[in-house]
Amino acid sequence: MFDIGWSELVVIAVVALIAIGPKELPGVLRAVGQWVGKARKMAAEFQGQFQEAMREAEMADIKKSFDEVKEAATGFAGANVMTELKKDVTDALAIDKPVDAQVTSDAQVASAIGEPVTPTEPAQPTPQTFVEAETHAMPEQLGIIRENQPALPEAAAPADAPKEAKAS
Repeated sequence: MFDIGWSELVVIAVVALIAIGPKELPGVLRAVGQWVGKARKMAAEFQGQFQEAMREAEMADIKKSFDEVKEAATGFAGANVMTELKKDVTDALAIDKPVDAQVTSDAQVASAIGEPVTPTEPAQPTPQTFVEAETHAMPEQLGIIRENQPALPEAAAPADAPKEAKAS
């Protein structure tokens, strides 16, 4: 603590013995011990208060960052991707519904549809169809250039090779 060696402590003890005297030396040492104890207690108390202040500051920082995250999360709640996707799907489904949504029965739907429509033969392609197809064609042709096949170990014997039996 004070970087005092044993030789210096012996010198201090001899001077104290001569200056104070052997009769009063135990009382003085007791008083010095009490002062050192009080100083250590005060240092420990100060250190404890300092550590507590540091923990409170850290807790305040953690609370502040938590509040920021919570605020950001509530800000995203209105702009949630899933919420917007659900709204878009609901809107898309609402396009097919009539504006004045009424409950209709299967019989009403069947009478409104009329006879079922039979599919017709597709028309033969025209030169205009080929021009449109070439216009919208992909710039690169897709295809498999090379298939990955597992490489066989060179030291492996072919399956047709006879197996040699070891005699024991």
